[in-house]
Amino acid sequence: MNIIAFGASTRKESINQQFAEHVAQLFQGAEVATLLLSDYECAIYSEDRETEGIPSVVIDFMEKLKRADLVVLSLAEHNGSYTAAFKNLFDWCSRYQQKTFENIRFFLLSTSPGPRGGMGVMTAALERFPRHQAEILDHFSLPNFQQNFHPDKGITNEVLCLSLHEKIQQIQQSLTA
Repeated sequence: MNIIAFGASTRKESINQQFAEHVAQLFQGAEVATLLLSDYECAIYSEDRETEGIPSVVIDFMEKLKRADLVVLSLAEHNGSYTAAFKNLFDWCSRYQQKTFENIRFFLLSTSPGPRGGMGVMTAALERFPRHQAEILDHFSLPNFQQNFHPDKGITNEVLCLSLHEKIQQIQQSLTA
């Protein structure tokens, strides 16, 4: 199984990138490729810029997503929604391919330092991604990242850890069935 781990933040020490990479590694027998949002930055989308063509980084990003069996995407939250860099990439991708996420399976994640765990951005994605033909296999939000996650141990809260592992097992079974 080929998995892409992707955190929707350009921050060098992104907790969402850490979380996506950790979760992707929990899938048994998976080959995990990591994508960094900072590698896909492009000019702010506008119709005027679109007449100059779709940026090559957008095409590259979409082609990588299409080749994956699963995309483990951890959404960072800025002011209750997507980060500006992710929203911009998403805008460009939707211009490259109208059914942006057609035939792409997602395990959506979010985390934050606070108690809501990025629920605002998760709600936005659960509403928006299916309109772009995404197949969302499941989703999981981790609140209070610093208190509930250790870089070497993973999720330290037993209840949250069990919940995540159950979701991973169900996704893995559905992909190998």
